[in-house]
Amino acid sequence: MSDRLLDIYRILFDHYGPREWWPADTAFEVVVGTILTQNTAWKNVEQAIANLKSLGPLTPEALIQLPEAALSETIRPAGYYRQKGKRLRNFLGMLFDRFDGRLDALFELPTEALREELLSLSGIGPETADSILLYAAGRPVFVIDTYTIRVLTRHELLPEETFYAEVQQWITDHLPEDVSLFKEFHALLVDVGKDFCSPRPKCQGCPLEGF
Repeated sequence: MSDRLLDIYRILFDHYGPREWWPADTAFEVVVGTILTQNTAWKNVEQAIANLKSLGPLTPEALIQLPEAALSETIRPAGYYRQKGKRLRNFLGMLFDRFDGRLDALFELPTEALREELLSLSGIGPETADSILLYAAGRPVFVIDTYTIRVLTRHELLPEETFYAEVQQWITDHLPEDVSLFKEFHALLVDVGKDFCSPRPKCQGCPLEGF
């Protein structure tokens, strides 16, 4: 099974090339992006982040100074902007209350403790928490999303009825523990999911068509 997973990775990598995901200048920008990208397209997140950067450096210190209403209005392009404004404020509140506003101090926590800290925040679910762990903190935690589950179940690597934790454990058991591999593989699965493995699959021309 490990060989089959790595075959999928190689096929997708040969087709798409390196994804080098998550696009961001700093780890804190990754955190902001993971919260903003919930239920919206990435191009909308890019506009919201550009709006934040137009106000000055995108740092925890700068963002905590913004009133919640102003923060929400600035990230309006990301959609659900009031909810996401509250979620960003929740994250910043935790960061300043418990870690003196220092992201590096938060990221000193062991992986499981860090994950629990993130999951304790309202609006932060497993996918968002694991995206922060992998892409911002550099932990070998595979992010599971709709695309990942859809691609793996349609190619009969997993049964139809699967849950987040089960899929994550299964992938982790069958891949080398490698942060770079996890980043690239997750991003590749997202790309093939968007391009071909949509709810109504477009199998013709898919790089995995002959798999």
